[in-house]
Amino acid sequence: MTSVGSLHSAYCSVSDLVLSQKVMMEDGKVAEGKERKDVFQAPPPVIMFSGSGLNSSKGLRRQKRDWVIPPINVAENSRGPFPQMLVSIRSDQDQDISIRYSITGVGADQPPNEVFNIDPVLGKMFVTKPLDREHRSSYHLRAHAVDMNGNQVENPIDLYIFVIDMNDNRPEFKNQVYNGSVDEGSKPGTYVMHLSAFDADDNTTANGMVRYRILSQTPHSPIPNMFTINSETGDIVTVAPGLDREKVSQYTIIVQATDMEGNLNFGLSNTATAIITVTDINDNPPMLTSRTFSGEVPENRVDVVVANLTVIDADQAHSPNWNAIYQIISGDQFGHFTIRTDPVTNDGMVTVVKPVDFEMNRSFMLKVAVSNQAHLASGIQSSLQSTADVTISVQDVNEPPYFPTNPKHIRFEEGVPAGTSLTTFSASDPDRLHMQSIRYSKLNDPADWLSINRTNGQIVTTGMLDRESIYVKNNIYEATFLATDNGSPAASGTGTLQIYLIDINDNPPALIPKESQICERMNKNVNGVNITAADADTDPNAGPFVFELPNFPTSIRRNWTISRISGDYARLGLRYQVYLEPGVYEVPIIVSDSGNPPLSNRSVIKVKVCPCDENGDCTTLGAVAAAGLGTGAIISILICVIILLSMVLLFVVWIKRREKERQTKQLLIDPEDDVRDNILKYDEEGGGEEDQDYDLSQLQQPDSLEHIISKPPGVRRVDERPIIPESQYPIRPVVPHPGDIGDFIHEGLRAADNDPTAPPYDSLLVFDYEGSGSTAGSVSSLNSSSTGDQDYDYLNDWGPRFKKLADMYGGGDDD
Repeated sequence: MTSVGSLHSAYCSVSDLVLSQKVMMEDGKVAEGKERKDVFQAPPPVIMFSGSGLNSSKGLRRQKRDWVIPPINVAENSRGPFPQMLVSIRSDQDQDISIRYSITGVGADQPPNEVFNIDPVLGKMFVTKPLDREHRSSYHLRAHAVDMNGNQVENPIDLYIFVIDMNDNRPEFKNQVYNGSVDEGSKPGTYVMHLSAFDADDNTTANGMVRYRILSQTPHSPIPNMFTINSETGDIVTVAPGLDREKVSQYTIIVQATDMEGNLNFGLSNTATAIITVTDINDNPPMLTSRTFSGEVPENRVDVVVANLTVIDADQAHSPNWNAIYQIISGDQFGHFTIRTDPVTNDGMVTVVKPVDFEMNRSFMLKVAVSNQAHLASGIQSSLQSTADVTISVQDVNEPPYFPTNPKHIRFEEGVPAGTSLTTFSASDPDRLHMQSIRYSKLNDPADWLSINRTNGQIVTTGMLDRESIYVKNNIYEATFLATDNGSPAASGTGTLQIYLIDINDNPPALIPKESQICERMNKNVNGVNITAADADTDPNAGPFVFELPNFPTSIRRNWTISRISGDYARLGLRYQVYLEPGVYEVPIIVSDSGNPPLSNRSVIKVKVCPCDENGDCTTLGAVAAAGLGTGAIISILICVIILLSMVLLFVVWIKRREKERQTKQLLIDPEDDVRDNILKYDEEGGGEEDQDYDLSQLQQPDSLEHIISKPPGVRRVDERPIIPESQYPIRPVVPHPGDIGDFIHEGLRAADNDPTAPPYDSLLVFDYEGSGSTAGSVSSLNSSSTGDQDYDYLNDWGPRFKKLADMYGGGDDD
């Protein structure tokens, strides 16, 4: 049975435990490593189950209320000894039966396992190792009481264990170095940057409450404490005026973060570096290094630097606060000069953009001002050194003469004779103070029509001006002249003279076209040939044109007619019911232009008269006829062509028939009928004395073959008989076969082809050599008389090809 007093005593015991821990934390004299048992600790509390049970002493039975068990507080990082008892759990039924106690939950039977355990018999719960609040700040366990059979005898109770935070973590900055910036000249209280540190301890306690402070500032100019930091937020702000980038461009501040609400005795600290850059503002106006500058420039020169303006500016280089812009305030009303800024040095380059004339201005007095690309900061006034005077002297040079009117235009009629004065083309010298003389010369005269007087520039013609010349473009003839002074050095100028040539009627018209064709009989569809004229002149000396047929010869007007179509066109045609033979006719036509007086030209047009089809086009026969041939001549030509083709056809047929007869003819025929029995002429290789120098030694057989046999292998003459064992080949028949001579020849040819020892061995033929003498003696004693004893009757057996020979030498009777 659980009593109220037991619960109360348990709660007081837990409170005493917390009190003892607090006393240990606040006692600054407790040395590290000293046992915490020196501090007063209450005995571990006893927690009774609040389940219902029988009161055996009084015999009454009542329902108990459940009590809220206060949490158990355990300090983190405890030094033990371990296991360290936290609390005792017991049931008031343990006097009657044996009870077994157990705990469940995270830290007991769930990971992390075995952080807490309990004595199953005594019910004492222990912590087995130091706890880390930053890893886990609380545990929720359940205590169970069962009998020996595992039956639950009490309702489970909830145990809440809280890990009491200890100051075991220093504040940590996210970065070791922080960068910030602030404009120079900023007022006190201007925000600069923010720093923050994180403490892993409980931020609801002093262990995790971080405070900031500035340890040092480098440099100390203008004062050591130019900045301050909000101790709670970590915001850095300015506390004093005087930030000047031109003096100090960067500050380095060491910031310290301390927990325990900044208590330096108990808190843990860490530091970080804050680098504060002082940004530039345009608080320094540019200042010219001098109040006066000077330069000089030759006249008529542009894009040259005549003076250089130097400036100083203390602001940040190559920034809008430093970049200089120059302006000419006065002294250049015609805009001869401009000032360009050198991007590297920031200097001002006074440059000529419009030529200056020594005769007009010998010097210039310019007043210039300089400013920055960015506006000056508020409260900053421009310096008096932002303006200066620039004196520029103009140098005199010898300027070339110039033609006041260039190009000069004049009008003249073409055809003026040589020696005609056209105009005076004179030049002026801009160097009026030197009184120099000018000489003229011709620079370009394409047609060589002009000349110029060297002293006064008078232009005179040297040839007749012709508007129709190839050198005239759009009625304008152009020539250039040169004017040169006698200065040192001499200078020259060019001028162009353009002569507009007025047309005169000096070109007769020419007939177009020169050739055409027309049908031999006129009809309503084909009316004639359209003609016109070309005239090199222009209006009013060209068209309209007048076309006329001459009076002589009379046949022209009798056969032909001209009708006007328009001012420039007319039509030439045959007179009605006039028939002309096909051919080419030359028709003279007189063409006159509209000049005053008019010019005429007699031109000839070649007209082909030909038969036409219904469309008015010349037929093929008509085209031939128009070339000058009559109908009879054309028919004769066609008959000749037909006869020629017939002869060629007959000759081809005869050739084919002769070829067929030749193929069917026997090989041996009667000598009188054999057309092949002719002298055959072969290619001749000689003709000169050089070709008759024969080496007859090649035809002689040597007496001995020892020199051939003794030769090394592979070295021998190609005309020698190979020395190899002769194979057995069929013996050639000595006596001609009594059969057909053709078979005999083919058999001998086959035997020679199959005999490798037979000559020729190479291209050089080797013939048998019989020697210088013959044992046969002379053959002059032989005669061909048939009266001898020789019997030639066997010739009758040689076939019909040897019939005539058998008749001559056979056994027939003599006539």
